[in-house]
Amino acid sequence: MVQKPAVPEGPDFDKGDGLLPAIAQDVHTGQVLMLAYMNRESFAETLARGEAVYYSRSRQKLWRKGEESGHIQKVHAIYVDCDRDCILLKVEQIGGAACHEGYRSCFYRQVTPEGLKVVGERVCDPEQVYKKRATS
Repeated sequence: MVQKPAVPEGPDFDKGDGLLPAIAQDVHTGQVLMLAYMNRESFAETLARGEAVYYSRSRQKLWRKGEESGHIQKVHAIYVDCDRDCILLKVEQIGGAACHEGYRSCFYRQVTPEGLKVVGERVCDPEQVYKKRATS
């Protein structure tokens, strides 16, 4: 009888100095929405809340997706790669835009021989979204 190998306990945060890349992918369409980073704390909070929580490298703190815009990501499934140093979140993007520039996906530009070409459609005005949340 062949024994199954033991399943590791999730991502290996000892790699990457405690921060691992986390890809958010639309659970229904498969569209890649964004890339962010997670640490142990943001990963644990994501598991507990069922909504994406990342670690902001620029602000050096947890970033609860949608805390300013209201555009949250409801987590449907979480995967880790073979080395356990990259996280894939299958999410339902609530509020339309995953990107702070107002696009559904952060990957709204394509590299062409002529340079970058905008191929995505802006779904909201970021100035209005962030202004509205800041004043409420």
